[in-house]
Amino acid sequence: MLADAGLSGKRADNRPELQRALAMIDGGRADALIVYKLDRLARCTIDALEIAQGLDKRGASLHSLTEKLDTGSAMGRFFFTLVASLAEMERGIISERTAAAHAHKRSRGEATGHAPFGFRLASDGSTLEPDAEEQQTLALIDRLLVQGKSQRAIVDELNRLRRPSKQGGKWQRSSLRSVLATRTRRV
Repeated sequence: MLADAGLSGKRADNRPELQRALAMIDGGRADALIVYKLDRLARCTIDALEIAQGLDKRGASLHSLTEKLDTGSAMGRFFFTLVASLAEMERGIISERTAAAHAHKRSRGEATGHAPFGFRLASDGSTLEPDAEEQQTLALIDRLLVQGKSQRAIVDELNRLRRPSKQGGKWQRSSLRSVLATRTRRV
């Protein structure tokens, strides 16, 4: 039995054990892919359909223990498509609810995970408060942007001045882009 423990079913291409199972079918070492529940296989209808079509081309079938699906029949393929679409819809609904909850928390000044650069968690553990040193660094970044400096030049200047990144180390362009993206969302 192969399992991608702790990995999301959101994308099929980044799941090594799923890829290994499909390779076993390609190599003729298996003739069916059995999943506990279809939404654990894929949460994208297109991914699920592509997997099922690939299995069908190889003469293999897909079975779900929970939904009692078997893509070996026309009726099974129809229900498979329906359940795959429902799994994608469920993923979308969960994503929308999570985004709405985070937006609501941010509007109240509450934390939604890690504190963004320029802020730290308050002593209550749920609200954000400005971090004076990081706020100074943000002001410097803003001044450099207004001067038309490139991201590379800003990173070089922050490192020259020994301004620590959120993790306390040197700045990289990726960490600057992350700070700029977070600031844009917060404005």
